[in-house]
Amino acid sequence: MAVPLLAFLRSETPAKISQGTLTSAERVAYQRAIENVYWRHRIWPKERPDAKPSLDAVMSQAQIEKKVADYLRKSQALEDYWQRPITAEQLQAEMDRMTQNTKQPEVLHELFEALGNDPVVIAECLARPALADRLLTSSYTYDQRIHGELKQHAASELQAHPSVGQMKQLSGNYSEVELVKRDSRKNGQGLKLNAREWDETVKRLAAMFGDKVVAAAPKAFGAGRPTSALGGPPQQPANQGASITQIPTGKLSSLQEDENRFYALAVLNKSDNRLKLATVSWPKEPLQSWLARAEGNASTATIAMNVSYALPKISDGAACIDNTWAATAAPPEARDEHTAIWTGSEMIIWGGRSSNALLSSGAKYNPATDTWTFINSSGAPSARAGHTAVWMGTEMIVWGGDSEGFPSRVNTGGKYNPGTDSWTPTSTTNAPDGRDSHTAVLDTASEMIVWGGVDNNFNDLNTGGRYNPSTDSWTATTTVNAPSARELHTAIWTGSVMIVWGGFDNFNFVDLNTGGRYNPNTDTWTPTSTNNVPDARENHTAVWTGSEMIVWGGFNEDLFQDLNTGGRYNPNTDSWTATSTVAPDARERHTAVWTGSEMIIWGGSTFFSQDFNTGGRYNPGTNSWTATNTTNAPDARDLHTAVWTGSEMIVWGGVGGFPSNIDLNSGGRYDPLANSWTATNTYNVPDPRNSHTTVWTGSEMIVWGGVGQGFFNNVLNIGGRYNPAMDSWIATSTMNAPDPRRSHTAVWTGTEMIVWGGTDGFINFNSGGRYNPGTDSWIATTGIAPYPRYLHTAVWTGTQMIIWGGDSDAGLLNTGGRYNPVTDIWTATSTNAPDARDNHTAVWTASQMIIWGGDDANFNKLSTGGRYDPAMDSWTSTSTINAPSARDFHTAVWTASEMIVWGGEDQNFGFPRAGGRYNPGTDSWVTTSLTNAPDGREGHTAVWTGTQMIIWGGSTSFQDVNTGGQYIPGTNTWTATSTTNAPSARDSHTAVWTGSETGSAMIVWGGSSNGVVVNTGGRYCAQGAPSPTPTPTPTPTSTPTPTPRPTPPPRPTSTPRMHPTPPPRP
Repeated sequence: MAVPLLAFLRSETPAKISQGTLTSAERVAYQRAIENVYWRHRIWPKERPDAKPSLDAVMSQAQIEKKVADYLRKSQALEDYWQRPITAEQLQAEMDRMTQNTKQPEVLHELFEALGNDPVVIAECLARPALADRLLTSSYTYDQRIHGELKQHAASELQAHPSVGQMKQLSGNYSEVELVKRDSRKNGQGLKLNAREWDETVKRLAAMFGDKVVAAAPKAFGAGRPTSALGGPPQQPANQGASITQIPTGKLSSLQEDENRFYALAVLNKSDNRLKLATVSWPKEPLQSWLARAEGNASTATIAMNVSYALPKISDGAACIDNTWAATAAPPEARDEHTAIWTGSEMIIWGGRSSNALLSSGAKYNPATDTWTFINSSGAPSARAGHTAVWMGTEMIVWGGDSEGFPSRVNTGGKYNPGTDSWTPTSTTNAPDGRDSHTAVLDTASEMIVWGGVDNNFNDLNTGGRYNPSTDSWTATTTVNAPSARELHTAIWTGSVMIVWGGFDNFNFVDLNTGGRYNPNTDTWTPTSTNNVPDARENHTAVWTGSEMIVWGGFNEDLFQDLNTGGRYNPNTDSWTATSTVAPDARERHTAVWTGSEMIIWGGSTFFSQDFNTGGRYNPGTNSWTATNTTNAPDARDLHTAVWTGSEMIVWGGVGGFPSNIDLNSGGRYDPLANSWTATNTYNVPDPRNSHTTVWTGSEMIVWGGVGQGFFNNVLNIGGRYNPAMDSWIATSTMNAPDPRRSHTAVWTGTEMIVWGGTDGFINFNSGGRYNPGTDSWIATTGIAPYPRYLHTAVWTGTQMIIWGGDSDAGLLNTGGRYNPVTDIWTATSTNAPDARDNHTAVWTASQMIIWGGDDANFNKLSTGGRYDPAMDSWTSTSTINAPSARDFHTAVWTASEMIVWGGEDQNFGFPRAGGRYNPGTDSWVTTSLTNAPDGREGHTAVWTGTQMIIWGGSTSFQDVNTGGQYIPGTNTWTATSTTNAPSARDSHTAVWTGSETGSAMIVWGGSSNGVVVNTGGRYCAQGAPSPTPTPTPTPTSTPTPTPRPTPPPRPTSTPRMHPTPPPRP
């Protein structure tokens, strides 16, 4: 494939111009050099009795050649099938991104050196594979040309078999899952949800089977407006306080779609604390198999002559600084009711609401490079939604909104400078009263004018203020002749006056069609005409054209319907002209931007919560509408944001998709000239999940399995490899992967990740797979294995994986097995073992496995455990003298001499802050200090750094937390982890410890954030023991090498956490 001829020079770095193309042999040799760097950093667990082999012993020439062919084939597919050839600008931007965002600069330096520090080679052999994989995955996932036939087949089957009783007759995969609210001592089996997760699930199910329409089918313009005679419009997404009584049983849902499948769902039965769900799903064809079928395209992509690249400097700021956080590659956290502004080169989003949680985070999006950069949260305003934001030319000012606590509506704000990535608070002296649902504009005197909204007593306001950022001072706007008090109105700046119009009068419960022009120079108001004025409305949009204000859409309380009407207001003549009604479907909570010649409206919803991914371009010169294309358009949504860049409209975030009321972290760029959409970057991050596993290989973190968004039995058999050096994700292959599952275990052997066990909610597994990240391939483990189970533990000994305990269809187990990956044979562990249990922990000491805690068959928490010696196949009980209180959902790490257990939930549903250090040599316990210890919690993670244990995240009965602590056993002391730039509060996530030559880090990822499953994470830098020196690098060569069978190796043991199935972690 030829990259277009484009000059791409950087003044600070000499450009390298390609003189011809890279041959296949050159690409293969460079790929081998890359693999050498990764192999040198791969962990060879110290427990292994054998020496670490060379790269040639674990990866053949044919496998390296296949990697090259794969990325060239993906590049070709992007050009041939999606007409999206990878350009020189994109490759340069990808190099810039990885050097700016790298979390392992020393490894990235090694990769660059292995490629001769040649920007052409780096662009083609390092940037292209990552970019091709990311772009192809995002293009493929929802393409109806590929998946449309399967969708029609599934829809036809559902139409022919519409009852719940017929679900098992369908050709899709049938499964069941029981959801249990963990609020009683006898929870029984099932996927256990905390209070927030349970409430969120009930809310989504109620919305799914209620009036909410999941996907909006485009309608012809002028098709008419819906009418009804029911209650008033919600100001927040529907079903915020849904009850389980609103969820029907025995009703089959309509066909739904997510990234991996089409499916339908039914609630089989329910009680106050239990829900049994059945799902039938039709998996989409995996990308790998589609590529194999489409392999008629020759993988012969090349680069054109005379293409210029600059070698970017690797960021010095990427090095680890103790007690600091940096986000892993991902778009910002999903949200609605946030703000977005355009700076001239970047869109900045900030704040908002993610399900029930308010946010104080934000990010900058650069459409030229399609990259996100998280902004500093230090000094940021308190978390809030329903606030306003304006761009001052050098700073973004956010103000007001709905925050935590009471009074929740605040009169605080902050000025954010993207150049310095810093915040400055706005003064509250003489500031307007706290409010939300207000408006804000920037006037020509560089003042922000806020007006209207609703206060803490639920009174609408007709007051406001002018904020001068230079003097950090407020001046009140006059109320003389001001429009009546209101919320959910619009405001625009004309160049001389602010015009406010429409909105909702909460006191009289009516919508308004009045407004006013405010002149800040004279501090005076002039009412807008009501002659020929559009119908009263709220939740509409308004834009300024340079001569007129155009308002459109919204909801009318008196008519009780959404509107597809509007009007053009001329302030010079104080007159209104109606807009054409041959227009997009009636809607509210949509967005609108002005391009210079057209108004573009997009998205939104009806009062009955039908979300749209449609829109229209309105030309006031011809009074006509043109529909926006829906091909590759973002998911239907409302409460999103939109900005105009000068050439594109960028929409992002909001509420929509499926399940109903799910916040989104996706978006799209709309080009009105081409009438086309391009998705905003999602970094190929794995789907949101919890109950998954992660391992650290020394070069990358591998995430696999778990439960996806919504808890609707969306168990996964997909995953991703996170490369911190390049700050990038690559999906794991699904070819020959184990069945989808949760509550399984995973260990790292030195060459492979072994996953085993788990459940899909309907079937418990005794199967598994060995995944080789070097070749991106799976090999199944033997089926002659221990009894199927989930919520068990697993450790790696250096030669064997030992699994033990867990839950099964036969009840709790106290059995286990030793798996040898070289022989693919299981050996049972002795049955003279501790009591059967689940939700326990296990660590490997170098000679013994220690299990402790958990739940027994009578739902009692345990403070007992045992030491298993695989050489003798024997168990020894752990002492209970001075042992920590009985608990489950705790964590455990091994320090080289002690096991440290901490956290969890005790028998009285409390969260103890005390833990214990267990010495197997003396069979004795020492209590961990309470001084400065973190608050008690469950569902957290713990890693051992070599000198200290770091615990982070988790939940109490009422909320998730993003706090943690570093515990040093030598001094028995705690130090809090920083919350500045920390990931959002969460539980049921995973954590790995990476170590590094220039700094040491813990990476946390995924989990549930206040009931919403997430796919974000962060790197936390802390002092740890020095990591092993990388093995020497052989000189790269393209000479073919034989492929021996990889020998299994070990991984540093870690602590299994099971909430609802926290797995063992490295």
